[in-house]
Amino acid sequence: MKVARLFAAAALLAALPLHADEAPLFVPQWLGAQYTFVDQHQDRVRSPYAGPLSLSARTDTQRSHTFGAYLGVALPAHFQFYVDVEMFKGEGVSGATGMGGLTNGDVIRSGSASLGKTPYVARRFLRWTLPLGDETDDVERAMDQLPGKEASRRLEVKIGKMAINDDFDKNRYANGTRTQFMNWALFNDVAWDFAADTRGYTEGLMVGLVESGWSLRYGIYRMPREANGSQLVPSLQRARGQQMELTLQPQKDGWALRALVFQNQASMGIYRKVIAEALANGTVPDIRADDRPGRHKYGFGLNGELPLADDGDTGLFMRAGWNDGRNESFAFTEVDRTVGGGFQLSGAHWGRTQDHLSVGVAVNALSAPHREYLALGGSGFVLGDGALNYGREQIVEAYYSFMPFEHLTLSPDLQWVRHPGYNRDRGPARFVALRAHVEF
Repeated sequence: MKVARLFAAAALLAALPLHADEAPLFVPQWLGAQYTFVDQHQDRVRSPYAGPLSLSARTDTQRSHTFGAYLGVALPAHFQFYVDVEMFKGEGVSGATGMGGLTNGDVIRSGSASLGKTPYVARRFLRWTLPLGDETDDVERAMDQLPGKEASRRLEVKIGKMAINDDFDKNRYANGTRTQFMNWALFNDVAWDFAADTRGYTEGLMVGLVESGWSLRYGIYRMPREANGSQLVPSLQRARGQQMELTLQPQKDGWALRALVFQNQASMGIYRKVIAEALANGTVPDIRADDRPGRHKYGFGLNGELPLADDGDTGLFMRAGWNDGRNESFAFTEVDRTVGGGFQLSGAHWGRTQDHLSVGVAVNALSAPHREYLALGGSGFVLGDGALNYGREQIVEAYYSFMPFEHLTLSPDLQWVRHPGYNRDRGPARFVALRAHVEF
């Protein structure tokens, strides 16, 4: 009941009128609150055999709930402080395993420890900006965004606990699982194994230079102690995830292209090494048994968006990503190569300007040693069929975003997956969901 009252109070405070120039110093402000409900059903899946992390052969229906309340404080000298409190309840179909592109981005995997279902601090960070010119933009109140005016050209720094994909790999048409695509392979670059704990957050530093028509950001963050781990390493000297992204966007609301590079250092296992040991000893390979500190993984990604009409509400998007696939998948999901894209069509064409229809397609792949590891019966943290007849994982998702009235969005969602978990012997898999999102 205390949690329910907290989120109810957040919603009421967030709904109070607040003008863009009202951000008094030292006064905490409610920036918003949200609740997202997902009811997802998985049809029966062809499954001649199964391993410890296989997509379930039986039908499965699961519900997930996420709650969030968002607070910000304006401080002197262009400093801001933000705190977000969230809570997750429910489960994902098939235990949120069995695929590289999992079907509900709001689901939290089990990880290495029981995370519980109580509220937790999702973000807690300090932000500082240094204006580089006199031109400013009006900034509206939003999650982790105080209202007011902000320099169009600026240097910005964030330090603390945050989600890396708040600042990197953003996309107008495929960026948020609570209002856009639900499949992991469509709202993020899944080959980008970014630093995060089991819930998707980490601690670190982001530095960004925002100029007219382009921006450059660099981030360094703490890695988890182990793959899909809930605990982060205590020091950046021991393990770290680094990324840099260049964004080109000549016009503020025009096309954008982003190029991302990353390198992780962590206590990871090497696929080739555990495969050789397993073949020599006649055992099943275990990537975790080879975890050693100081190992590296690197990769890159491309991300584009192209507005076409309806003030940008109709447009195209694409993503492509690659990592070396030499060391174990560690933090996000088990994908070494990915390419995808799709479109969003505004409901203005049928008299519903607040609605839109979106369709996306993604193809995921594994490196040669990763697929051989799985074929020999090895398991990661989301994949493990006990064997593997390899084929690229192919995903199609379509959803309709319907806003019956302000603050509420309903989204029926359909997903079809060929070769789930990269296995030709399994599937295809079909999923249908209804998502309700309330936001103030």
